[in-house]
Amino acid sequence: MYKKLLVLIIVFKFINLPLTEAQQKPNIIFILADDYGIGEVGAYGADNYKTPNIDKLASEGIRYNHCYTAALCGPSRAMILTGRYAFRTGATNQDRTGKFTPEQETMIPKLLKKAGYVTASIGKWGQLPLTPSDFDFDYYLTFKGSGVYWNYQAKGKKYFVNGTAVELKDKEYLPDVMHAQVVDFLSKNKNSPFFLYYPLSHVHGEILPTPDSDSTSKDIYFDNVVYMDKLVGKLISTVDSLHLSENTLIVFMGDNGTANGRAARGTIGGKRIIGAKGSMQEGGGLVPLITYWKGITPKGKVSNMMVDASDFLKTFIDMVGVSANDIKLDGESILPEIKGKKSKHRTWIYNQLANKWYVRELQWKLNESGDLFDMSKAPFEEILISKDTKDSAAIEARGRLQKVLDNLNPAGGIVDDGDGTGRHAGKQLKNGKRK
Repeated sequence: MYKKLLVLIIVFKFINLPLTEAQQKPNIIFILADDYGIGEVGAYGADNYKTPNIDKLASEGIRYNHCYTAALCGPSRAMILTGRYAFRTGATNQDRTGKFTPEQETMIPKLLKKAGYVTASIGKWGQLPLTPSDFDFDYYLTFKGSGVYWNYQAKGKKYFVNGTAVELKDKEYLPDVMHAQVVDFLSKNKNSPFFLYYPLSHVHGEILPTPDSDSTSKDIYFDNVVYMDKLVGKLISTVDSLHLSENTLIVFMGDNGTANGRAARGTIGGKRIIGAKGSMQEGGGLVPLITYWKGITPKGKVSNMMVDASDFLKTFIDMVGVSANDIKLDGESILPEIKGKKSKHRTWIYNQLANKWYVRELQWKLNESGDLFDMSKAPFEEILISKDTKDSAAIEARGRLQKVLDNLNPAGGIVDDGDGTGRHAGKQLKNGKRK
């Protein structure tokens, strides 16, 4: 009897042993939706879209009202992964985003690997340079271009796993393939700290029927939003089933605003958000951001903190306790906010695309031309303030924001040499230098 009692005591102690140092380090899952603005998220008050799984994530975590990123895919992703503004990296337009090298720029996984993290990029690599492995991802799945779903698309014939081409089979849906790879990665690495960068296909065009679309469906785009939401729900269920929820930060974000042609439908309270993907108005760079960490993030909190895409790298390295050494980072950590603590985060964000930029506070926005906007009715209106205004609040805001721009000095960094749209580069590189 004493032997049985001793065995029970030993088992009880073993079960209740503290986690190892590796297991205690928090996991990070970063979900990046493509061309997805706040007007298509139920939790943000979308009139025409239903997203119950994303909404549940918001109800269990923090929803941010003021998260900004570059208004096109490549520059946005470069800022997320490097924590640096475009005038430092050269990622001012879609073409230029693919030009920097691992010697020039450090991405999130390289820093996290110093803390023993396993890293994966599963999904769109798009305009980013080289391959994920060149920037220290241990595992990756990529595909050519954007908006790839079925193998009857020109760019949908193949996808790539760690550099090896794999044929996408008939009736095989690439987002489902990606999800299966995500589940496999999480299952294999559940006992190690991991960073999963998960850039979705949805909802970038070409908009095609999903596996759940009815043959008579007249709203294929709505079907795609619903399917993306379903995949988010399945991912969260997987995290729960693997008992990872209490040690995993989940971030859901859009890479830029809704694309033109669909932006008009993304209304909130009957009002259209001004601008769309590719513009320097709210609809271009204002994106949904939700953070959830079971037992850590305050439930159902709505934050008015100003966040931009450069903040994530700094947040993640603060979480895991590593340094960026001598890298000039632009972001600031939002980890205190995630943990429900008071934060002294900066009160402004910076945004840039091509040769246009602005700095934005809650009420005011100042751009590269010196135009000041009253943003009190944003995201539905941006009210231009006369340069000869006598309003003291506007005058003070102009001075305050101009000081921020002067300190950043975008014009003194890498200057965009594209066509001004942010989509195309102009002059080519010669011997690694701009002509």
